[in-house]
Amino acid sequence: MNQIKKEDIKQEVFDLYDDYAHSRVSRRAFVEKLSIYAVGGLTVPALMSFLMPDYQNNIQIKADDPRLKSEYINYSSPKGGGNIKALLSKPVDATKKLGGIVVVHENRGLNPYIEDVARRAALAGFITLATDA
Repeated sequence: MNQIKKEDIKQEVFDLYDDYAHSRVSRRAFVEKLSIYAVGGLTVPALMSFLMPDYQNNIQIKADDPRLKSEYINYSSPKGGGNIKALLSKPVDATKKLGGIVVVHENRGLNPYIEDVARRAALAGFITLATDA
């Protein structure tokens, strides 16, 4: 089968994925509704693999990279999100003051991709905080 292109998929499929990603439909409902569009050689798994991010296979800096000190912390945000989990990372060999970067995500939470971005910035010489806000 040829590789799926965006032009092969109806806009309704992207709208359906958006509903799933924003928790407006359950995973079960998403898959059931997605099956309506699985026609002409497009299967549900093929559509799902095209739509959904592949976080694990795209990580550039592993969580246990020895060049970094990374740890999960929790901090209180009483006027915001309550108790918030975050990944704090910095280079292990830092000997001077470092600049800081807050890694902000859109609406997918603290996922493997956001954590990877934070680790990459830490390897570039920053202290990073990636929050699950």
